[in-house]
Amino acid sequence: MLAGGIGSRFWPASTPERPKQLLALGGSRPLIEETVERALELAPVERLRILAGEHLAGPFSKAMPELPDETFWIEPRARGTAPVLAWAAWKLAKLDPDAVMVSLHADHLIRPVDAFVDAVRSAVEVARRDELLLSLGARPSRVETAYGHIEKARALEPAGAAAAFRVNAFHEKPDAAAAAKYMQAGCLWNTGIFVWKASVLLEELRTHAPGVADPLPLIDTEGDAAYFDAAEPSVIDRAAMERSDRVGVVETDFAWDDLGSWEALSRSHEQDADGNVRLGSTRIADGRNNIVYADGGEVVVLGVDDLIVVQSGGKTLVMPRARGSEMKELLADAEDR
Repeated sequence: MLAGGIGSRFWPASTPERPKQLLALGGSRPLIEETVERALELAPVERLRILAGEHLAGPFSKAMPELPDETFWIEPRARGTAPVLAWAAWKLAKLDPDAVMVSLHADHLIRPVDAFVDAVRSAVEVARRDELLLSLGARPSRVETAYGHIEKARALEPAGAAAAFRVNAFHEKPDAAAAAKYMQAGCLWNTGIFVWKASVLLEELRTHAPGVADPLPLIDTEGDAAYFDAAEPSVIDRAAMERSDRVGVVETDFAWDDLGSWEALSRSHEQDADGNVRLGSTRIADGRNNIVYADGGEVVVLGVDDLIVVQSGGKTLVMPRARGSEMKELLADAEDR
């Protein structure tokens, strides 16, 4: 499970000390707890690994004390998803040369769980049988520019109830016109949930991303930190999924959302009659289409529309919903978060 990052777009509620994975943004429990619960529907706890930096592993372990220490694999430094998944694949292949990895993110909203479990199990079967790098693809429910899109090719022999396809192309986050075209053409959203044999991922990285794969023996000779020092920073989509000719997609039928910003709460939480989303101790009067989050105090909103209002940790954020995409840039320029 990939659990790095602090979720800066959820500032001020998400901070380095309490990242968004520890916030109850998708339901009544923290995101990472919901993700662990889904993972344990797939495999026993001794086969679960949470990949995170040391600064996050401590808070996660405190939040879930029932997990054994060996659940947490400490990423020495952030280098992107390609090196961390290559590192995990190397370690897993040493334990079991035929191991199949399921790469999950700790900030996804997925409903219902049983449909998710069925899709992953189908993908595991295809990964074993066809030795492909597989993504789970979600059917688009709207025109969306924040997600990558997967263009399907020929159908593969099905596994379970899921339909599987070879991939013709990955299209990175498109503009609105292209996203509408992809949706009409039957493309799927790239959920970033991946399934593959560890050995197959390593083979494809050696071919297509030597800067990620070639330093892997350092793990055995000099240690994890030496590998992360030497590995080329990269994301797994670019390093492997977009370059390999051994790529497939399993089409899913569960509801999926990447909780990447405050705007996502308008999709994951119930709205009142005026289109407002409220979390925590909040009151809204004569206001429409607002997203209001209160953590540790009460927030009262009167006579305004289309705002994001967040109170957390002694800090308050107020901004138009239309400018939510500017959060990351704003915080990158801020000295004090």
